[in-house]
This record gives sequence, C-alpha cells and structure tokens, in this order.
Amino acid sequence: MARILVVDDHPLVRSGLIAELSKASDLTVAGEAADGDEAIERVRTLKPDLVLLDIALPGKNGLDVLKELQAESPDLKVLILSGFPERQYAIRCLKNGAKGYITKDTASAELVTAIRRVMNGGKFISASLAELLAGEIHADPKHLPHEELSDREFEILSLIGQGNTVSRIADILSLSVSTVNTYRSRILTKMNMETTAQLIRYALDNNLAMIKK
Repeated sequence: MARILVVDDHPLVRSGLIAELSKASDLTVAGEAADGDEAIERVRTLKPDLVLLDIALPGKNGLDVLKELQAESPDLKVLILSGFPERQYAIRCLKNGAKGYITKDTASAELVTAIRRVMNGGKFISASLAELLAGEIHADPKHLPHEELSDREFEILSLIGQGNTVSRIADILSLSVSTVNTYRSRILTKMNMETTAQLIRYALDNNLAMIKK
C-alpha cells in the first residue's frame, strides 16, 4: 500500500484530498503538512512513498521544497498539485524532479489515477501539458527574459504582475520587505528593465501574473 504525505497550507483542502485518497484501497495517508519546513520534517520522520505537494506554501514555496526533497531523497516520488495554470510552473517542476503536475480544478477526477501511475514508475502529465513540453522541444533556443530567472524570482515576478506591493509580497511569502526588494532589483537587472511598471506590463503580456491563494 502506497503511503502519501499531503502538503497544503489550507486545512479544508487537505481534508478534501485526504477524503479523496481514502476512497482508494491501495493508498493510505501517512501524514499531512501545512508549510514547506513541516513537509521536509515529515518526510524525514514518516518516510512516505509519495508527496502530494502544493506550490503556494508560506515561507519556503513548493519549488524550494521539491528541490530540497530531491537532494535529500532522490528516489522519493513527488506529485505537484497546484492552483496555478500549467504554463506557469509545470515545466519548472518537472525539470526539478516532480513526477507529475495536476491542477486543482482537475484533481478530483485525476488524483488517484495520477498517484497510481507515478507509483508504478511512470509520470503523469495532462494532454495540455504534453503540448507545452512538445513546444519546449521545438522552441527557439533563444530564451525569453523571464526564463533566466530563478524559481523564487519567477514567483515574485508573477506576484508583481498581479499588482501586489512589495510589502504585500513579503507578507504572502513570509519574507522581509528588504529581501523582496533585493529580489525585485535582481529581476530588473536580469530582465534589463528599470521600473516595476515595466515588470507588470511584461508579466501581463506573457500571461505570468498569478493569483496567490
């Protein structure tokens, strides 16, 4: 029986996921976690077979957690469950070791199937994500400016694109205002821009502005 660790910062979401998993006789919930640090600690103590991991976590985000888990436990299977569209994060997650990516609007129909496929050694990607991956293969080798950003810088760019202030972003990500300002400066430098307004326009034009939970 596969043992699953459920990681999401909303108790109601965790309860819904656990209820869905309880319908499958070959799956059991080993535990749950509400943030990145707790997720890493639970993996170390509970030794689950698979981590069902949300992207939007307070403090250490899901991408950070994914990379840390892969560094510590390369054989651990991680399935991303996110409220964000696939085009924003899915490819980054897969490149960092995730075995699949499910959006929350399709989770009730795909969750158990996705977990079983991953537990059997496969990967789970939707038809739309498969198209994105195919596009990556045939894409122009010249990267867009935002593709040179780190995962955290990309997340902050997306939040800036939504119109969040620096203080609001600091609150959302549990970072200091000075840290967010440092990231913003790095983003401006990497993207060869001078103002926040330019970042907002770029994020909107490239469909990168995300709605944080």
